Amino acid sequence: MSRVGKYPVIVPAGVTVSVDGQTVHAKGKFGELSFHVVSDVEVKLEDGKVVVTPQSDEKFARAMWGTARARINNMVKGVGEGFTKKLDIVGVGYRASVQGKVLKLALGFSHDVDFPIPEGIDIKCPQPTQIEISGNDKQRVGQVASEIRAYRSPEPYKGKGVKYSDEKILRKEGKKK
Repeated sequence: MSRVGKYPVIVPAGVTVSVDGQTVHAKGKFGELSFHVVSDVEVKLEDGKVVVTPQSDEKFARAMWGTARARINNMVKGVGEGFTKKLDIVGVGYRASVQGKVLKLALGFSHDVDFPIPEGIDIKCPQPTQIEISGNDKQRVGQVASEIRAYRSPEPYKGKGVKYSDEKILRKEGKKK
């Protein structure tokens, strides 16, 4: 086991954290988030650090100990600095553009794909073949990136499709004569 729960979450300058029973609120320059912790885990705010401890020695309580600590850490990090995912588009004629609250994707289909940008998420296209997704909630940023990638995930022969910028595509050799 990793025992990640035993490390306290350090609250950086510019972020305020408050614990109200089982609910943790974090507020910073990138907005405000809250997380309700399960009753098997106890959360305390001690001199600028959030300390998470399990209520009992049961398996579920120990599992939620690390989960709650990781979620609170991501929440504090998100309102302080934010999260960003970058996508690359590979393929002839494949491109993306942001028009108002809609991301337009040309991915080789007979029609353009319109992806409505959800609230709390910011999408930019610095180049027609790059997409930057940013926001304060790590889970939502990753989910939006995954949904955009799912429209045309990369194929192994030419590598065409939408991929994460740090993703390596395992290439296959084509058929031979």
